[in-house]
Amino acid sequence: MERSTASLRSTAAPEHIREVAEASLRRLKTDYIDLFYQHRVDPNVPIEDVAGAVKDLIDEGKVRHFGLSEAGVEVIRRAHAVQPVTALQSEYSLWWREPEAEIVPALEELGIGFVPFSPLGKGFLTGKIDANTKFDSTDFRNTVPRFSPEARKANQALVDLIGEFAAQKKATPAQIALAWVLAQKPWIAPIPGTTKLHRLEENLGAVDVELTADDVSQIENITSRAEIKGARYSEGSQELVNR
Repeated sequence: MERSTASLRSTAAPEHIREVAEASLRRLKTDYIDLFYQHRVDPNVPIEDVAGAVKDLIDEGKVRHFGLSEAGVEVIRRAHAVQPVTALQSEYSLWWREPEAEIVPALEELGIGFVPFSPLGKGFLTGKIDANTKFDSTDFRNTVPRFSPEARKANQALVDLIGEFAAQKKATPAQIALAWVLAQKPWIAPIPGTTKLHRLEENLGAVDVELTADDVSQIENITSRAEIKGARYSEGSQELVNR
């Protein structure tokens, strides 16, 4: 059966979780959801209630696995104690490495997989975006401080360093950025997004880029020279993440 995922995007009240699951099953025309994510923690609903509702769906065979997104360590542990969490989906890349401090060690301890979104830095690590790039008026990056023209100009140093290393490996900057994420832990599965077939093919090529321990160390050394400018979210959006 085709694998499926579904998400909880609004209130996380247990009754609503069931409604969302049932609606997803109908839309997906499947008997079960492989991975049921809660996208963003709802501060108005105890995470134990969320995990309990998903546990009921798992017991009924309607859901296979429970996932969280952008959750902190305390929330992960509390949820995991009620219903084992299979995967955490949060941002992680060469220009957002905060998860390494607490999240990654906790996931390893608990046996939870990590599904990094934006492993290409929302496109910036591909080397195809610079200070002069104009985004469509509907592009969310217009609201991201890290994508202001000034920040992009400052952050170009990181992309240039990755590009120099990529040339040595006969790969593209995007492939090196993805290969670096893949090299961190065997239970990390990045999910780069794209709307173009040739970019998809380029991303898939990252699995053929072999990074030795020395390569990873070299990437660490060269990227540590670049100071990243700008917050990854606007202030309002960051409040949602901080939940």
